[in-house]
Amino acid sequence: MHTESFIVGKDASLEHAISTLQGKLEALGFHVEEHSWLNPVDGVWSVYLRDSDCPLMFTNGMGATKLAARASALGEFFERLACNDFWNHYYLGQQYAEGAAGRSFVHYPQEQWFELDEEDESGAWPEGLLTAELQTFYNPNGTIPAYSLVDFNSGNFERGICAIPCVRQRDNAVVHFPVNIIANLYVSNGMAAGNTPAEARTQALSEIFERHIKFRIISEGLCLPDVPEEVIARYPNIAAGIAGLRAAGFGILIKDASLGGTYPVINVTLLHPQDQGCISSFGAHPRFEIALERALTELLQGRALDALAGFPEAGFDLEEIASVPNIEMHFADSSGIVSWNFLGSEHDFAFCDWNFSTTTAEDCAWLMGAIHAMDCDIYVADFSHLGVYACRIIVPGMSEIYPVDELEFENNSVANGIREAILFLSDLDDEECTDLLETLNESGLADERPVAPLIGLAPGDDPFWKDLRVGELKTLLALAAGDDDAVVEGCEWIRDFEQIDPERRTVYNCIECLTKLNGDIGFAPALNSLYGAETVATAIALLDGELRFFGQPSPGLSLEGCDMHQRLLTAYGKLHA
Repeated sequence: MHTESFIVGKDASLEHAISTLQGKLEALGFHVEEHSWLNPVDGVWSVYLRDSDCPLMFTNGMGATKLAARASALGEFFERLACNDFWNHYYLGQQYAEGAAGRSFVHYPQEQWFELDEEDESGAWPEGLLTAELQTFYNPNGTIPAYSLVDFNSGNFERGICAIPCVRQRDNAVVHFPVNIIANLYVSNGMAAGNTPAEARTQALSEIFERHIKFRIISEGLCLPDVPEEVIARYPNIAAGIAGLRAAGFGILIKDASLGGTYPVINVTLLHPQDQGCISSFGAHPRFEIALERALTELLQGRALDALAGFPEAGFDLEEIASVPNIEMHFADSSGIVSWNFLGSEHDFAFCDWNFSTTTAEDCAWLMGAIHAMDCDIYVADFSHLGVYACRIIVPGMSEIYPVDELEFENNSVANGIREAILFLSDLDDEECTDLLETLNESGLADERPVAPLIGLAPGDDPFWKDLRVGELKTLLALAAGDDDAVVEGCEWIRDFEQIDPERRTVYNCIECLTKLNGDIGFAPALNSLYGAETVATAIALLDGELRFFGQPSPGLSLEGCDMHQRLLTAYGKLHA
């Protein structure tokens, strides 16, 4: 008789969860494959899972057993499907952005749209969007115009601002959050799928706690107390994994990150004796055992023992350590810098032997109560359209991954107004090329910024779109428009920027040389010897306007010819078929 496997914190057996999730994926038309199984030490497993039809859709699962890691990967795949996270960085194409696919919604059937008032020069945000208090929180100086909140995935200015209804937990009020704000500030934080709502919400809230407290500890350079060995010994499987890392020669610190028994967070830090690198991993859950296991498995997720080198050494500059780029690196893969003070022995808090709950219902209730006690509100969007419960939880003032001011200075909607022109690049006439060039010059976009992610295009292996930068695009527009000064300026920039296709870079070098030679044909033999006749011919054709944009076809708003992007759109169509 087969015995099912149950683990702490889950409301169904691993076998049941895996079977259910695999069956739901097959029914939806997704074909996932397991890759890169890792079991670097006892009690730590991880697996890389991806969709065989669209490799941009992937997850990493982790757990104390192979079954737990598989269930984790499948659960994460579902949370990303349900929360549309796989498409967060991409344009959804005209068929979904403008309703041409035969459905009235872009993101979810329950979404609500708020029209932009074109006559309102103040750029005031529409009434009914968020609450008055939240509008002040996200736009404290009133300097972010409403049009900046048009979502990146549709860029549909005519329809306006797309918002998702979320339920405020303290009073069940429904509040509409712009998709734009969710994508810019929260990304994947607070997403979860689970066997039950309580289980999934516990996962999402624990993740929010983990990152919030992690960022505070790192940015303030706090020194945490050690977890006593006798406490670790209560959990033999976890202790075995820690022992395995130490036996492999790594220094392993186990820290109580609860800040005096207040928060459900544990830290595991690895010190590499070969290159002095530090990897600091955090785990959170109201139950101590689960938080400790998560911190350890997160440390080794997707990493073999020989892949633990190359992380930064501890630092002394707390301003650098607390900087947004460093905190973002900690969010992405724990590769940011930690303070030397973090590694010290003068602890800022005493160790607390905490454990806050014993069931998933208690887990969820405790987490919500703790956040409400911090005077923060919890907003939950529930998703069950895929047959598996998933949710996205937002806690303003606590769960942001990026600073609120990025809505003004780094909003992903910055290219909404120029996406169409770029996707129709080869069809632009001279005047339109000049207009787009002027717009790019006035936008403040850095020349080295990649164009594909700027407009939400999945370039795949297309060499043109894969490494096209704003600076090169401006140079190509100048060539098409016959702006000689801008051509020279662009070629000079490209000469000093090496991350561009080598063949195209050589063409630009030739163009720069031709412009400085004033087209003197007496240098033709030398040019042909230096660059090759084909390169010289291409450079002359671009300068004369006979060739535009290297003959690259325009994908248009339907992204024609963009195979990888079409795969993403095909996958998106499966969600509400």
